[in-house]
Amino acid sequence: MAARESREVVIEAPVDEVLAVMLDLEALPQWSAAHRSSVVLERDERGRPVRSRATVTTVGITDEQEIALSYYDDGYGWTLVSSTYQRSQEARYRLIPEGERTRVRFEVTVDPVLPMPGFLLRRATKGVLDTATLGLRDRVTELRTRK
Repeated sequence: MAARESREVVIEAPVDEVLAVMLDLEALPQWSAAHRSSVVLERDERGRPVRSRATVTTVGITDEQEIALSYYDDGYGWTLVSSTYQRSQEARYRLIPEGERTRVRFEVTVDPVLPMPGFLLRRATKGVLDTATLGLRDRVTELRTRK
């Protein structure tokens, strides 16, 4: 059973700063409790990640995931290439500039291989949403205060 969720958050930083944090995939384990490791496997001609692999733990399940990233005028997204415990995963970030702030819209669809009780799937999805929005906002804020 696939779960589709979305969330929005406003970050007190311009789009380019937010995007720089998002695309620093190797730093994910520093601010995402779920990420045990993250490595970029391939980059495009602009130096942006186009393929990455991560070890992620959520609701007691550790998964090796490989994703392919796609870029859009207003953000980026990814598609799951391989995983032990997911049939598919699609995610999309939209970054909307609001002066010196950025509105971040995040959507994710996850389809686990094994049937999961609804409460576990909701907990796992909530963890993804929290990291992708609140965790991102906290990381951007932390890096801005270091400057």
